[in-house]
This record gives sequence, structure tokens and C-alpha cells, in this order.
Amino acid sequence: MRTTVIPAQITTIEDKIAGNLNLTQVFILMMPIFLTTVLFAFVPPLMKLTWFKGISILVSLIICLILSLRIKGRVVIDWLFILIKFNLRPKYYVFNKNEVYLRNVETSITKKKTTSIKVVKEIKKAVNELAEVESVKFSNIISDRNTSLSFKLNGQGGLHVAVEQIKK
Repeated sequence: MRTTVIPAQITTIEDKIAGNLNLTQVFILMMPIFLTTVLFAFVPPLMKLTWFKGISILVSLIICLILSLRIKGRVVIDWLFILIKFNLRPKYYVFNKNEVYLRNVETSITKKKTTSIKVVKEIKKAVNELAEVESVKFSNIISDRNTSLSFKLNGQGGLHVAVEQIKK
């Protein structure tokens, strides 16, 4: 089967219907005719020409003539649609660097995480196993204004708690 490539210049040419008018311009110029028929036949007084019917017909004719003009090779109504799309686009774009869309996210759990979970469980067990006397002593130490309590993390996920006397 034989195929040929059609150049882009040929595919972008608009079809001319009458003179220099394309199909959209012809439809736009036919709109006042349809509007005149509807106004004349269905708006009271029926089948009679009045001043408000004449003014509305004249305004629709002027609007359609303006919309069918060409500016820089495009019909004015095309420019109007481009302007409307431009004004309706989002104005603000929010960038979130923490978004995981199209990123390689590791879902496997490493051994360090599992050991740290075990350490946390061991700490909870140790806290639960304190006697009442020890917990009272600990609460007295914490509530004393002459002592300071500090928490420090080591590099392996451990927690060091230090209780120090404040020197005056």
C-alpha cells in the first residue's frame, strides 16, 4: 500500500465557502436572519414590525458583523474564545515538594525501623513496671524547680534522658 505525507501547509488551509468567507463566518452572518425570523414571528405583536424589534435586529446584525471580521488571519469570535479560556485558567499554582506523584517511593521496611519499634515497646514496658515509690520520686524530681529535664536523641534512634541540678 502506497502512502504519502501531506505537508502541514496544505492541512492548515481553511475552506472558503463564498468569496473570502469560511464556514464559521457564514454561520455567524446567518444568525441575524434566524433571530429576525424568531423575533418577527413569536414576539408580540405577532407578525408586525415595531421599534423594539427593529432595534434588537439592528443590534444583533452589528454584533454578528463584528464577530465575523478577521484579525491577523483569525475570526474575532475565535479571539474571543481564546481570551475567555485565558481568563478562566487557574491563576495560582501551588508547588508541594513533598508530593509523591511520579517519584520512586521505597515501601520496604528496613531493619533499623523494626529495631526502633522494639526499643519503643521495651521502654513502654519499663515505664509500666515502675513501682509506685519510684514514680513518686520521679514526679518529685520533675516538679522541683532546681532540676532540669532534657531529652537527647542519639544517631541510632535511642533516647537519652538527663536530669540535672541547676546551680545558682
